[in-house]
Amino acid sequence: MKPLLPGILAMAIIVVASNILVQFPVGTWLTWGAFTYPVAFLVTDLTNRFHGPAAARRVVYAGFVVGLACSFVGTQIMGEFGPLVTLRVALASATAFLVGQLLDIALFTRLRRAPWWQAPFFASLAGSAIDTAIFFPLAFATVFAAIEPANDVTWAAEMIPLLNFGPAVPLWVSLGVADFLVKVLVDGVALLPFRLAVAKRAAKLV
Repeated sequence: MKPLLPGILAMAIIVVASNILVQFPVGTWLTWGAFTYPVAFLVTDLTNRFHGPAAARRVVYAGFVVGLACSFVGTQIMGEFGPLVTLRVALASATAFLVGQLLDIALFTRLRRAPWWQAPFFASLAGSAIDTAIFFPLAFATVFAAIEPANDVTWAAEMIPLLNFGPAVPLWVSLGVADFLVKVLVDGVALLPFRLAVAKRAAKLV
């Protein structure tokens, strides 16, 4: 367990920071949490590379528990429009995190012997895509309103041009697309620290 502590601590810090920073918007479509959350995939991929998929899953489960704790705390804090975290958002966040991270681990493991960049990039990309595809509809789409009928999310269903210049779609779709684009950007940038960390570990083993 001791070798996994850095990964567990890093994952916990990212999850807590993202839950806090999601309260602060950046422009029209994003929050600061959108820039920190994708780093979780880097932590998962490094753990997988150094310790294997079983260890990576343990780190993910630790992050999942921390995320649940953050959601519980958020439900107890009242903001201007009600609890900072609603049941739908908590459920969507937990489900998206767990499924996205586990998909990342599975794909990374399959690509382990591919050129060095393919496993972290394509695994993170797939995990990011499913994370976004689960979270935004589950949290904001009207089709899932029965999950929490008292939670009014009609604001998210407002039809507007996609990112202000595309076809008319519900507001939550623009939020999801912007979030996914940031995830892709961070996944690409994360290849550099991934490469450096792997090279540093390899040098220590020589």
